[in-house]
Amino acid sequence: MPYDQPGAAVVTGAFDILHVGHVRFLRAVRDRGLPLLVGVEDDARVSYWKGPDRPLHTAAERAEVLAALRFVDGVFIVTGPPELNKPAEYIRLFAPMHPGALAHTAGDPHAEGRCAAADVLAAECWELTAIPGRSTTRILNAVTTPPPTP
Repeated sequence: MPYDQPGAAVVTGAFDILHVGHVRFLRAVRDRGLPLLVGVEDDARVSYWKGPDRPLHTAAERAEVLAALRFVDGVFIVTGPPELNKPAEYIRLFAPMHPGALAHTAGDPHAEGRCAAADVLAAECWELTAIPGRSTTRILNAVTTPPPTP
């Protein structure tokens, strides 16, 4: 899908196992009225941040699933060294898109860099509440942790 829609809201993340928390977050961003562009972190970046057993699905597969959502207007894959998460790197990544907003969930460890980049790019910085109890890590822990012995 194209990602050259000036004025779009841009979100990035792993999106390793798409779940209701992702869907509600992405829909809430789109409901603010701008086209929604979703950046999928490449496999090396996800593995660096989440551990050697992640991602479960390739970046191309994760992008394909996100592109199938009717409220997602475009998907792209974020590449580069995983430690690149400072304002300058976000500016370099997002500048060609001319975003109207950069969105993230509350508690995002990279929020400060995203907001600093949004300021330089004359975009809004949107922080949305995370959906409590909904995360890929929680799902994986639930299905891989053996039940307690009686």
